[in-house]
Amino acid sequence: MSESAVNHNFIRPIIQEDIDSGRVAGKVVTRFPPEPNGYLHIGHAKSICLNFGLAEEFGGDCHLRFDDTNPAKEEQEYIEAIMEDVQWLGFKWAGDVRYASSYFEQFYDWAVHLIKQGKAYVCDLTAEQASEYRGWATKPGKESPFRDRSVEENLTLFEKMRQGDFAEGFCVLRAKIDMASPNMNLRDPILYRIRKKSHHQTGDKWCIYPSYDFAHGQGDAIEGVTHSICTLEFQDHRPLYEWFIANLPVPSKPKQYEFGRLNLNYTVTSKRNLKQLVDEQIVAGWNDPRMPTISGMRRRGYSAAALRAFCDDLAVAKTDGIVDIAQLEFEIRKDLNENAARAMCVLTPLKVTISNAAESVEWLEVANHPQQEAMGQRALPFTKEIFIDASDFTEDTSLSRKKFKRLVIGDYVRLRGAYVIKADDVIKDDNGEIIEVIASLVPDTVGQNPPPEMKPRGVIHWVSATEGKEVELRLYDRLFLAEAPGKATGNYLDDVNPDSLKVIKAIAEPAIVNCEPETVFQFEREGYFVSDRYDHTADTPVFNLTIGLKDTSDK
Repeated sequence: MSESAVNHNFIRPIIQEDIDSGRVAGKVVTRFPPEPNGYLHIGHAKSICLNFGLAEEFGGDCHLRFDDTNPAKEEQEYIEAIMEDVQWLGFKWAGDVRYASSYFEQFYDWAVHLIKQGKAYVCDLTAEQASEYRGWATKPGKESPFRDRSVEENLTLFEKMRQGDFAEGFCVLRAKIDMASPNMNLRDPILYRIRKKSHHQTGDKWCIYPSYDFAHGQGDAIEGVTHSICTLEFQDHRPLYEWFIANLPVPSKPKQYEFGRLNLNYTVTSKRNLKQLVDEQIVAGWNDPRMPTISGMRRRGYSAAALRAFCDDLAVAKTDGIVDIAQLEFEIRKDLNENAARAMCVLTPLKVTISNAAESVEWLEVANHPQQEAMGQRALPFTKEIFIDASDFTEDTSLSRKKFKRLVIGDYVRLRGAYVIKADDVIKDDNGEIIEVIASLVPDTVGQNPPPEMKPRGVIHWVSATEGKEVELRLYDRLFLAEAPGKATGNYLDDVNPDSLKVIKAIAEPAIVNCEPETVFQFEREGYFVSDRYDHTADTPVFNLTIGLKDTSDK
C-alpha cells in the first residue's frame, strides 16, 4: 500500500482512537455485507479491500455476511459468485459465511419488543397512501391513522402477518419515530413487509421479511461488528441505524462510518443498469469481459493483484468522486508487463517464403520474458514459410528507417528471436494485392548481429506458417464511448460502443494453445491477452484482449 493511500484513509485513525480509548476492547471486527441480487463490481472491490484490509491491519476479523432480506431479487447464483470473487481477490473471511436470514427469528423477536414498547405498529395504508402521508423533504409527513393501535392489537396483527393471513401489500410493520423529521428515513420506516416468496436459505418458513435498515444494524450487533463501514449513500440512514441500536436489547453497540464510493468514468456500476445490460443481451452475461463486474474483469485478464493495488491506492474519503479509468488501466499494464509471459500471434497474416531456409523445422530457444529469467524459455519452430503481420511490410522504399521500422522491399528486418531477413520480391494477385513476400535470411544471425551493411530496420513478430495454430481472438474495447454514460441524453444505453467486441481469427505460436484457461500473455507488439476462463481449450483456443500495450485513448 502506498504512503499516499495510508495518509488518505480517514477511517484508519478512527479505529486507532477507538482502540486507544477502550471503546474497542477486543478484536476489531468489520464486515462485507452484500445483498445477493447481482454480481459484485469494481465499486464493491474497493469496499472489500477496505473492510478486509483494515481488519487485517489491526489484527481483527472481517465477516462475509449476505444481507438476504429480499427473496424476490436474490439468487443462489449470486451468492456463489460473490464468495468466489472475494476468494479470488485473495481474502479470507472469519468463520463461516453468515446470512442475515439466519437471524430472522431474532429480528422477529426484536420487532415484537418494539411493539411492546409502543415503538412499532402495523399500518394498513396502501403504498400510494403511505407515500402521500410521508410528505417530502420540505414538507413534514402526517401520522398514519393506524399509528395509535394498541399494543395488543399490533401484536395480534403482526402474528397474523407472520402466519400468512394477509395478502402481499395489505399491511406493513412500521417503527414509530417522527413523521416530521427532516430525515426522511426517520418518518416511521418499514420494519417488515409481506412477501409470499420462497427464500433461498429459509425456504417457505417465512412470508414476512425485515427491511434492510432493520436487519443491517442488528446483524452487525449480533456478530459483534465494531466498525460498520458503508458507502456514502447510507449516511442519511445512520440515525435510523443508531435508533434501532439504542432501542433494542442488542448484545453489542456497533458504529457506522461512511466513505465515498468508487465511481469510474466510461463505466456504469448501478446494479439495475448492469442487470439491464445482461437482460437485454447487450453483453453476454454478468461475467462478460466488458462488464465492470469482478468476474468480468477476471475473465478479461485483470489480475487480483492489480485490482487490489488500484483499490489500495485510492483515497478513502468522506465525499464521492470519479476516478479516471486510466488509473486502473495503468495498474493492469504494470502488473501484466511484469508477470505476463511473451508469445507471438499474427492478427493479419501475410505469408513470407524464405528462399534459403531449410525445408525442415528448426527449433529456436526464446525467453518467455525478457526480464524474468525464472520464467524460463520456450521452443519456437522456425520454418521456410512464416507469417508476419501485413502492416509490417511495404513496397514503399521512400520511407525512412525512423518512420517505418519494419520490413521494406530490398531491406532488412529482424524476426523476433530468430534471423535477420531481407525482402527480395513480392507476389501479387490479379487485383495487384500483395499475397506473398519472397525473402532470404542472413545466416548465423540468431542471437548475433549481422554485418554492418545488413543492419535491420527493426524487430517484428512472426509465426511459422506450417506449425502455427489458428486461434480465436476476442478484441474487447470499452463498453461505453462517453466519459459519463447517459449524461448528454439521459439514457446511458445511447453511449454503448457498437464496436466494443470484434472477433477475429489469428495465427499463434503452437505451444500456447495448450495453456490452461486464465493464462496471460503479452502477444508481442499487439497487447495483453488471456486464455478465456470458460471457452478456451487446446482444440478450440480462445484468447481475450485484456488491454493494449499502451493507452491509445483520445483523452
